Amino acid sequence: MGTTHAAYRVFAKRLGILLCASSLLTACASAPPLGGAPGLDVVSASQLPTPIPGAGIHAARPYHVGPFDKLRIDVFGIEELSDREVQVDAAGRVSFPLVGSIEAAGKTPSAIEAELENALSAQFIRNPQVTVNLEETVSQVVTVDGQVREPGLYPVIGRMTLMQGVATASGLTEFAKVDDVVVFREADGQRYAALYNLGAIRRGIYSDPEIYAGDVVVVGESNSRRLFRDILAATPLLTAPIIALLQN
Repeated sequence: MGTTHAAYRVFAKRLGILLCASSLLTACASAPPLGGAPGLDVVSASQLPTPIPGAGIHAARPYHVGPFDKLRIDVFGIEELSDREVQVDAAGRVSFPLVGSIEAAGKTPSAIEAELENALSAQFIRNPQVTVNLEETVSQVVTVDGQVREPGLYPVIGRMTLMQGVATASGLTEFAKVDDVVVFREADGQRYAALYNLGAIRRGIYSDPEIYAGDVVVVGESNSRRLFRDILAATPLLTAPIIALLQN
Protein backbone atom coordinates (compact mmCIF):
# COMPACT_ATOMS: atom_id res chain seq x y z
CA MET A 1 0.00 0.00 0.00
CA GLY A 2 2.83 2.40 0.87
CA THR A 3 4.42 1.79 -2.54
CA THR A 4 1.07 2.47 -4.24
CA HIS A 5 0.63 5.75 -2.38
CA ALA A 6 4.19 6.81 -3.24
CA ALA A 7 3.62 6.03 -6.91
CA TYR A 8 0.34 7.96 -6.82
CA ARG A 9 2.05 11.01 -5.32
CA VAL A 10 4.72 10.95 -8.04
CA PHE A 11 2.02 10.65 -10.72
CA ALA A 12 -0.01 13.51 -9.19
CA LYS A 13 3.09 15.70 -9.01
CA ARG A 14 3.91 15.05 -12.68
CA LEU A 15 0.30 15.67 -13.67
CA GLY A 16 0.37 18.98 -11.80
CA ILE A 17 3.50 20.02 -13.65
CA LEU A 18 1.93 19.13 -17.00
CA LEU A 19 -1.27 21.07 -16.17
CA CYS A 20 0.78 24.07 -15.07
CA ALA A 21 2.79 24.00 -18.28
CA SER A 22 -0.41 23.65 -20.31
CA SER A 23 -1.98 26.66 -18.56
CA LEU A 24 1.15 28.71 -19.23
CA LEU A 25 1.02 27.84 -22.91
CA THR A 26 -2.67 28.78 -23.05
CA ALA A 27 -1.95 32.08 -21.32
CA CYS A 28 0.85 32.84 -23.75
CA ALA A 29 -1.36 32.03 -26.71
CA SER A 30 -4.08 34.40 -25.51
CA ALA A 31 -1.71 37.14 -24.33
CA PRO A 32 -1.34 40.30 -26.41
CA PRO A 33 1.57 40.32 -28.85
CA LEU A 34 4.85 41.61 -27.54
CA GLY A 35 5.07 45.33 -27.91
CA GLY A 36 4.38 48.25 -25.63
CA ALA A 37 3.56 51.89 -25.84
CA PRO A 38 3.20 53.38 -29.33
CA GLY A 39 6.62 53.81 -30.90
CA LEU A 40 8.19 50.91 -28.98
CA ASP A 41 9.65 47.88 -30.79
CA VAL A 42 11.15 44.94 -28.93
CA VAL A 43 14.72 44.20 -30.04
CA SER A 44 16.03 40.63 -30.15
CA ALA A 45 19.08 41.18 -27.97
CA SER A 46 20.35 40.16 -24.55
CA GLN A 47 21.83 43.58 -23.82
CA LEU A 48 21.64 47.18 -24.95
CA PRO A 49 23.89 48.18 -27.87
CA THR A 50 26.98 49.96 -26.58
CA PRO A 51 27.39 53.64 -27.52
CA ILE A 52 31.15 53.04 -27.83
CA PRO A 53 32.07 50.91 -30.89
CA GLY A 54 33.91 47.74 -29.95
CA ALA A 55 33.42 48.19 -26.19
CA GLY A 56 33.22 44.76 -24.60
CA ILE A 57 31.52 44.22 -21.30
CA HIS A 58 34.73 43.02 -19.63
CA ALA A 59 37.12 45.33 -21.47
CA ALA A 60 38.91 48.10 -19.61
CA ARG A 61 37.40 51.41 -20.60
CA PRO A 62 39.81 54.36 -20.75
CA TYR A 63 38.49 57.78 -19.82
CA HIS A 64 38.33 60.36 -22.61
CA VAL A 65 38.42 64.00 -21.58
CA GLY A 66 35.51 66.19 -22.65
CA PRO A 67 34.55 69.88 -22.68
CA PHE A 68 34.40 71.57 -19.26
CA ASP A 69 36.26 68.76 -17.51
CA LYS A 70 38.80 69.97 -14.94
CA LEU A 71 42.35 68.58 -14.98
CA ARG A 72 45.23 68.87 -12.53
CA ILE A 73 48.62 69.04 -14.23
CA ASP A 74 52.02 68.58 -12.60
CA VAL A 75 55.47 68.87 -14.15
CA PHE A 76 57.91 67.06 -11.90
CA GLY A 77 60.64 69.27 -10.45
CA ILE A 78 59.25 72.57 -11.78
CA GLU A 79 57.22 74.32 -9.08
CA GLU A 80 55.83 76.99 -11.42
CA LEU A 81 54.31 74.28 -13.64
CA SER A 82 53.03 72.00 -10.89
CA ASP A 83 49.69 71.61 -9.14
CA ARG A 84 47.94 73.63 -11.81
CA GLU A 85 44.19 73.18 -12.28
CA VAL A 86 42.96 73.82 -15.80
CA GLN A 87 39.53 73.50 -17.33
CA VAL A 88 38.80 72.24 -20.81
CA ASP A 89 36.94 74.94 -22.73
CA ALA A 90 33.81 74.52 -24.83
CA ALA A 91 35.96 73.85 -27.91
CA GLY A 92 37.77 71.02 -26.13
CA ARG A 93 41.09 72.83 -25.62
CA VAL A 94 43.26 73.63 -22.58
CA SER A 95 45.95 76.27 -22.10
CA PHE A 96 49.23 75.65 -20.29
CA PRO A 97 52.27 77.90 -19.70
CA LEU A 98 55.04 77.68 -22.33
CA VAL A 99 52.83 75.44 -24.42
CA GLY A 100 49.81 77.55 -25.25
CA SER A 101 46.56 75.90 -26.26
CA ILE A 102 46.32 72.19 -27.07
CA GLU A 103 43.47 69.89 -28.05
CA ALA A 104 42.32 67.82 -25.08
CA ALA A 105 38.77 66.63 -25.83
CA GLY A 106 38.57 63.01 -26.92
CA LYS A 107 42.03 62.19 -25.54
CA THR A 108 42.96 60.14 -22.50
CA PRO A 109 44.92 61.82 -19.67
CA SER A 110 47.99 59.77 -20.65
CA ALA A 111 47.75 61.04 -24.24
CA ILE A 112 47.60 64.63 -22.95
CA GLU A 113 50.65 63.91 -20.78
CA ALA A 114 52.62 62.77 -23.82
CA GLU A 115 51.58 65.82 -25.85
CA LEU A 116 52.55 68.22 -23.07
CA GLU A 117 55.91 66.49 -22.62
CA ASN A 118 56.66 66.86 -26.33
CA ALA A 119 55.60 70.51 -26.31
CA LEU A 120 57.69 71.32 -23.22
CA SER A 121 60.70 69.54 -24.72
CA ALA A 122 60.43 71.90 -27.69
CA GLN A 123 60.67 74.77 -25.17
CA PHE A 124 64.10 73.51 -23.99
CA ILE A 125 62.87 71.80 -20.85
CA ARG A 126 65.01 68.71 -20.46
CA ASN A 127 63.18 65.41 -20.10
CA PRO A 128 59.92 66.82 -18.67
CA GLN A 129 57.76 64.40 -16.68
CA VAL A 130 54.12 65.43 -16.81
CA THR A 131 51.23 64.00 -14.81
CA VAL A 132 47.61 64.73 -15.77
CA ASN A 133 44.82 63.74 -13.38
CA LEU A 134 41.09 64.15 -13.80
CA GLU A 135 39.88 66.56 -11.11
CA GLU A 136 36.23 66.87 -12.09
CA THR A 137 34.09 65.68 -14.97
CA VAL A 138 30.86 67.05 -16.38
CA SER A 139 31.12 65.49 -19.82
CA GLN A 140 31.09 61.79 -18.92
CA VAL A 141 28.15 61.38 -16.56
CA VAL A 142 25.18 59.08 -16.05
CA THR A 143 21.81 60.29 -14.76
CA VAL A 144 20.31 58.22 -11.93
CA ASP A 145 16.73 59.19 -11.10
CA GLY A 146 13.60 57.84 -9.46
CA GLN A 147 13.53 55.91 -6.21
CA VAL A 148 17.18 56.29 -5.19
CA ARG A 149 18.37 58.14 -2.10
CA GLU A 150 20.38 60.79 -3.97
CA PRO A 151 19.19 61.29 -7.58
CA GLY A 152 21.57 63.22 -9.77
CA LEU A 153 24.40 63.20 -12.29
CA TYR A 154 27.34 60.91 -11.52
CA PRO A 155 30.70 60.61 -13.31
CA VAL A 156 31.47 57.43 -15.22
CA ILE A 157 35.19 56.81 -14.85
CA GLY A 158 36.26 53.39 -16.05
CA ARG A 159 33.72 50.58 -16.11
CA MET A 160 30.40 50.95 -14.28
CA THR A 161 27.52 48.50 -14.00
CA LEU A 162 23.86 49.16 -13.27
CA MET A 163 24.17 47.97 -9.68
CA GLN A 164 27.22 50.19 -9.16
CA GLY A 165 25.38 53.17 -10.63
CA VAL A 166 22.48 52.69 -8.22
CA ALA A 167 24.94 52.32 -5.33
CA THR A 168 26.67 55.56 -6.39
CA ALA A 169 23.32 57.31 -5.89
CA SER A 170 23.39 56.01 -2.27
CA GLY A 171 21.16 53.03 -3.04
CA LEU A 172 17.42 52.49 -3.21
CA THR A 173 14.74 54.18 -1.14
CA GLU A 174 12.31 52.13 0.95
CA PHE A 175 9.66 52.58 -1.76
CA ALA A 176 11.83 51.44 -4.67
CA LYS A 177 10.63 48.61 -6.92
CA VAL A 178 13.59 46.39 -7.70
CA ASP A 179 11.77 44.87 -10.69
CA ASP A 180 11.16 48.31 -12.20
CA VAL A 181 14.47 49.75 -13.41
CA VAL A 182 14.60 51.29 -16.89
CA VAL A 183 17.80 52.35 -18.67
CA PHE A 184 17.53 54.78 -21.58
CA ARG A 185 20.42 54.96 -24.05
CA GLU A 186 21.30 56.42 -27.43
CA ALA A 187 23.58 54.34 -29.68
CA ASP A 188 24.29 54.64 -33.40
CA GLY A 189 21.67 57.36 -33.73
CA GLN A 190 18.93 55.15 -32.21
CA ARG A 191 17.20 55.54 -28.84
CA TYR A 192 16.73 52.44 -26.71
CA ALA A 193 15.05 51.53 -23.44
CA ALA A 194 15.71 48.42 -21.37
CA LEU A 195 13.73 47.08 -18.41
CA TYR A 196 15.74 45.33 -15.67
CA ASN A 197 15.00 43.53 -12.42
CA LEU A 198 17.63 44.28 -9.77
CA GLY A 199 16.38 41.36 -7.68
CA ALA A 200 17.01 38.98 -10.58
CA ILE A 201 20.49 40.44 -11.07
CA ARG A 202 21.29 40.01 -7.38
CA ARG A 203 20.21 36.37 -7.54
CA GLY A 204 22.40 35.77 -10.57
CA ILE A 205 19.51 35.06 -12.96
CA TYR A 206 21.19 37.34 -15.48
CA SER A 207 24.31 39.50 -15.47
CA ASP A 208 24.66 43.03 -14.15
CA PRO A 209 24.58 45.19 -17.32
CA GLU A 210 27.21 47.80 -18.03
CA ILE A 211 26.13 51.44 -18.20
CA TYR A 212 27.79 54.27 -20.09
CA ALA A 213 28.10 58.03 -19.98
CA GLY A 214 24.92 59.58 -21.32
CA ASP A 215 22.67 56.80 -20.00
CA VAL A 216 19.59 57.67 -17.95
CA VAL A 217 18.69 55.19 -15.20
CA VAL A 218 15.18 55.45 -13.72
CA VAL A 219 14.43 53.32 -10.65
CA GLY A 220 10.94 52.35 -9.56
CA GLU A 221 8.96 54.84 -11.64
CA SER A 222 5.68 53.54 -13.09
CA ASN A 223 5.73 56.09 -15.92
CA SER A 224 8.86 54.43 -17.33
CA ARG A 225 7.57 50.92 -16.73
CA ARG A 226 4.32 51.79 -18.57
CA LEU A 227 6.35 51.72 -21.80
CA PHE A 228 6.50 47.95 -21.42
CA ARG A 229 2.89 47.33 -20.36
CA ASP A 230 1.97 44.88 -23.16
CA ILE A 231 5.20 42.96 -22.76
CA LEU A 232 4.67 42.60 -19.04
CA ALA A 233 1.11 41.42 -19.61
CA ALA A 234 2.51 38.54 -21.68
CA THR A 235 5.58 37.88 -19.55
CA PRO A 236 4.87 39.04 -15.99
CA LEU A 237 7.98 37.38 -14.55
CA LEU A 238 11.01 39.39 -15.67
CA THR A 239 13.76 36.76 -15.76
CA ALA A 240 15.73 38.47 -18.54
CA PRO A 241 16.18 42.09 -19.57
CA ILE A 242 13.73 43.47 -22.13
CA ILE A 243 15.38 45.63 -24.80
CA ALA A 244 13.23 47.98 -26.91
CA LEU A 245 13.85 50.53 -29.64
CA LEU A 246 12.11 53.89 -29.20
CA GLN A 247 10.66 55.08 -32.49
CA ASN A 248 9.67 58.58 -31.41
